[in-house]
Amino acid sequence: MSENNASIRTRFAPSPTGYIHVGNVRSALFPYLLAKQQGGKFVLRIEDTDRARFVEGATDMILDTLEWLGIDWDEGPRKGGDYGPYTQTERLDHYHAWAQKLIEKGYAYADPYTAEEVESFRDKAKAEKRAFLYRDHRPSNPPIWDGSQPLRFKVPVIKRYTWTDAVMGELSAGEEALDDFILIKSDGLPTYNFAHIIDDYEMGITHVIRGLEYIASIPKYLSLYDALEIEWPVIACLPHILAPDGKKKLGKRDGAKSVQEYKTDGYLPEAMLNFLASLGWNDGTEQEVFTKEELIDKFSLERVQRSGARFDEQRLIWLNGQHIRKLAVDDLFERVTDFWPAAATEASEQAKKQVLALVQDRLKTLRDLPLLTEYFFAEPTPEPTMITENKQLSKLGTDETLSLLSASRTALEASDYTPDDLQNTLNRLLETTEQKPGVLFSLIRLAVSWAPFSPALNDTLAVLGKETVTLRLTRAIEAIESRS
Repeated sequence: MSENNASIRTRFAPSPTGYIHVGNVRSALFPYLLAKQQGGKFVLRIEDTDRARFVEGATDMILDTLEWLGIDWDEGPRKGGDYGPYTQTERLDHYHAWAQKLIEKGYAYADPYTAEEVESFRDKAKAEKRAFLYRDHRPSNPPIWDGSQPLRFKVPVIKRYTWTDAVMGELSAGEEALDDFILIKSDGLPTYNFAHIIDDYEMGITHVIRGLEYIASIPKYLSLYDALEIEWPVIACLPHILAPDGKKKLGKRDGAKSVQEYKTDGYLPEAMLNFLASLGWNDGTEQEVFTKEELIDKFSLERVQRSGARFDEQRLIWLNGQHIRKLAVDDLFERVTDFWPAAATEASEQAKKQVLALVQDRLKTLRDLPLLTEYFFAEPTPEPTMITENKQLSKLGTDETLSLLSASRTALEASDYTPDDLQNTLNRLLETTEQKPGVLFSLIRLAVSWAPFSPALNDTLAVLGKETVTLRLTRAIEAIESRS
């Protein structure tokens, strides 16, 4: 199908059967990027006809997740549009009207068989060592369909299908891939195989982009398109997201989490979009960090790879840190509202922004904030073992440690506590103590923070202030003396 760019319409059609995971989001992201890049429309549709697996509240969770990620849809729930309703259980009359058309054309029939009869058909095929095909058992005189029985599609022509997948290339499947499948279940609800084709057609969807797990069913869909005299859309199946070991499809047992969990864990939506876009796609350059605008500008289906993409959470963490660094402090401050340590509750906005600017470059996720900032707002408990367990500091004896801390306290008390003057003071201390920066600075850092790591020492001291630094160095000396 050739399309004018302005007429491109893509969609994401999730089922509200639980939380939305990374695989779902990538199936939304790629059609979203394509529609935006081509100046088309991105449609959100809720496929809720699987009532046995329906989860109350899941639809809102899906919508909230997409909104958080910035995957904004043009039509659908909360937006409306000219092709609604956008929820399948509100479209039942549409499916029944199309089902009636198939019946009138002789391409659908009421399924008269009981479950036991179907099972006997399967057993016979197995005993004869052949594939079970429902079309081998079409009733010669099916009853008139009254809705109490399943309605099955009658494949009009049994043939080999060949089609071009926009990602996977030219594909084909033989006659064994075609069979009579259920269109409408006995409860009156349509199957996915039927409903999504009707919805896509009526909503003008030109590009159907979804996971690779659907590829085996494509011949069935093509047969139904032909029976309904509907032009095939552009079809694209995305490669699987693989578990970290690269050997199987990513699942819950491999640590796959809901996108909401990543939000709670302090990941930025920009980083999640960047990461998910890179799972199976690249722009052909060495660039790794992309804004949403850059992804929209550069995306194309032609550069989606055919092989599976390994889920590497360490790379997600790295990307998250990169995106955190790009934020203005005021923007970052708004995002970390729920991540401050309890000790920061009474601190002023100015004080917190000052600390935030200091630790921004060291944040990998927003949840790192308490570990990196607690000691700015609360007096830490001295832990002299952190000195003795430090590879470099453990070489110092107790007397030398105390001497260095005492000299540091005296020198720092004479500083005016600007970052520049503090750095000059620290540099002079290196000369007078004849110590290496890795030793002296690490010792001072531990004595004032008792944290495993901290920002640049002069900046840390400047934010803490002279009174606090002097007090903490004194308490560190006392704690070490009490243990000797």
